[in-house]
Amino acid sequence: MFDDLAIWLNHFEYHAGRTLPVADGLPDELTASERALIARSIATFQLGEQSDGAALKRTVQRFAAAHELPALARIIELFVTEQQRHAALLLDFMRTHGIKARKRDWTDQVFRSLRQLGGIELCVSVLITAELIGNVYYRALEAATGCQRLKVLCRTLVADELAHVGFESQLLLALRGRRGALGRTLARLAHRALFHAAATVVWTTHRRVLEQAGLSLESFLNACLEQYDFYLEPPDIKVGLAA
Repeated sequence: MFDDLAIWLNHFEYHAGRTLPVADGLPDELTASERALIARSIATFQLGEQSDGAALKRTVQRFAAAHELPALARIIELFVTEQQRHAALLLDFMRTHGIKARKRDWTDQVFRSLRQLGGIELCVSVLITAELIGNVYYRALEAATGCQRLKVLCRTLVADELAHVGFESQLLLALRGRRGALGRTLARLAHRALFHAAATVVWTTHRRVLEQAGLSLESFLNACLEQYDFYLEPPDIKVGLAA
């Protein structure tokens, strides 16, 4: 994967030069009932997107310096900038509809704390966990209301984050590849357990939006785990934690 860093750097630099706001002029009607349904939920995800990524950047910069990978450090800087753009797009939508931003949330604090506990492998594991679950959430949010501007915004976020997940999954698998067979197996098992727990928490805390989109706990977990398997599980290995 480290041989592909130049390709990923080109992608993120090219994308940074072409980022545009969600198209103006889209129908932007959000009913009172829809606003009540999504307000707290969307504000929580907006809070998660707006991190300055300080801990992530420090961790990656140390690894990049130790392994002479300057492109990796630059990619993470561009990645964090793109995440902050997502936060700004969500905040602009929220302000338009009188939805207050949140200053803290316990789930966001847990994710941020986990990223600071270990080295780069744990940091990337937590990051990709949030992104994979977030992609399922944004698709559900798109389905939960009839607001065209919100639907396009959700599609924009998912499109960007699918590229993020592609990069993060390659990076994580390359980092795991430095371990022995037992170490890789234990890392996979631990990450899958973390992922399953995180998805369960997200469904519990965003249940109203997800149910409005037709997702039960079982179907939400299955959708999240399908994403996880696609990006992170070898095709001939399955770990029995699915709901």
